[in-house]
Amino acid sequence: MAKVLGVGGVFFKSRDGEALREWYGRVLGMEFHDWGGALFLPQTAAAHPGAATVFSSFKHDTDYFAPSDKDYMFNLMVDDLAAILERAKAEGVEPVKHFPDEANGAFAHIMDPEGRKIELWQPKPMS
Repeated sequence: MAKVLGVGGVFFKSRDGEALREWYGRVLGMEFHDWGGALFLPQTAAAHPGAATVFSSFKHDTDYFAPSDKDYMFNLMVDDLAAILERAKAEGVEPVKHFPDEANGAFAHIMDPEGRKIELWQPKPMS
């Protein structure tokens, strides 16, 4: 049977794509290619036990995405949440919420300059 293999990309509109790419690079350490996108290779995530991609809807009236008014948020897997948050703080970006010890790992929420909520996730190895 034909089936979905995974998320092939996350695409969204931006008022200033160049500035936004620069912010994601500076604050989150993402590396962008000349064509404008960043690649997350499956073998990179596979090297971190417990990492996975989740596709899930939330109830229409959830406040989990707040303070963003967008209908979506990004969850980005990271290898060292504490170091990412330190770098973000040095750039004036403070978490709006921090979940340091959840069943699936450590999480923090930050906002990008255009009001999108980003959930940072350091996966906990599966036992």
